[in-house]
Amino acid sequence: MVLAVVLGSAAGGGFPQWNSNAPACRRARSGDRRVGARSQASLAVSANNKDWFVLNASPDLRLQIEANRCLHPRVGLRSSPIAGVVLTGGDVDAIAGLLHLRERHRFDVYAPSRVLAIIAANPIFDVLAPDCVQRIELSLDQQTELTGAAGAAGLAVTAFAVPGKVPLYLEEAGQDPGLSDAGDTVGLEIIETATGKSFFFLPGCAAVTERLRQRLAGSALVFFDGTLWRDDEMIRLGVGSKTGRRMGHMSMSGEDGTIAALKDLGIGRRIFIHINNSNPTLIDDSPERSIANAAGWEIAYDSMEVRL
Repeated sequence: MVLAVVLGSAAGGGFPQWNSNAPACRRARSGDRRVGARSQASLAVSANNKDWFVLNASPDLRLQIEANRCLHPRVGLRSSPIAGVVLTGGDVDAIAGLLHLRERHRFDVYAPSRVLAIIAANPIFDVLAPDCVQRIELSLDQQTELTGAAGAAGLAVTAFAVPGKVPLYLEEAGQDPGLSDAGDTVGLEIIETATGKSFFFLPGCAAVTERLRQRLAGSALVFFDGTLWRDDEMIRLGVGSKTGRRMGHMSMSGEDGTIAALKDLGIGRRIFIHINNSNPTLIDDSPERSIANAAGWEIAYDSMEVRL
C-alpha cells in the first residue's frame, strides 16, 4: 500500500503569507478554524513505511518534518527515513528545502536534467556533500526505480513535461519568457512496483493539453496545481500584476480552468495542492470552495493522508 502525506499544501509564501494583510490571511492568523494555516507545497510518499521520498523540498521542510512523525529519526543518534527527494522544477519553493538536509544524511536527489543543471550552477547546493547525496537524472517519459536504504523501496517514478516556464529568478528582466513544455516544469507519476498502482503529482501546470488529458484519464488519484481560483485573481485583489498563466499556473475555474479541463476523465480522486494565499477556496465556507467540492475536487491541507 502506498501512503502519501501532504507536508504542505500552499503556494510560495505559505498561508498566511508572511507579509500579507489580506482578509483571508488575517482570518488565518486570528485562529479562525474555517481558514486553516498551510505551509508550502510538498508531499511525502512511501510504499513500506521505512523509506520515504519527499516530492519537492519546500522552504518549510524542516518544520514539515517535525510536524509529521513518519519523517522523524528512528534509530541511533542520527538517522532519517528520508531516502530521496524528487523535484518537479527549479523554483525556490521546490528546491530551497534541500538546504535543510545538509547534515551528512545519505539520500538521493531525483530531477530532470534542466533542474539538475540549476542546482549544479549554484554552489550553495554543494553543502549536500556528493559522497552522501547522489544526484540522479530523471529521463522524461521513462520509469525510474526509487532506491531506499536497503535497496528497492517498492516505488518508481515517471517524470513528464507539462506546460510551464523557467523559474522567476532565471527570467530576463522585463521579458516574458513564455510557456514551454521542454522540461522546465514536470509532472510525476508515482508507481507502486508490486501492484502497478499509481498516482499523479502536478503542483505546477500552465495548461492541460490533450496529451496530458489522455495521461491522467482513469487514474486513481491526482494532486494538481490549485494556485489560483481565477486567472486574474491577484490583479483584481491588488496584490500582484501578473495573471496565473504568466506565472506558469492554471486557475481552477473558467472555461479553460482545471475543473473544466479534467472533467469526465474518470479520475478517482482529485485534490488541489499548491494553493495561493489569494485563493478563496482556502476558506472552508466560501462559495468557491463549495463549487470546487461540488465538482468533485478536494482542497489539500497540511498532514492530510491519502492511501492508494
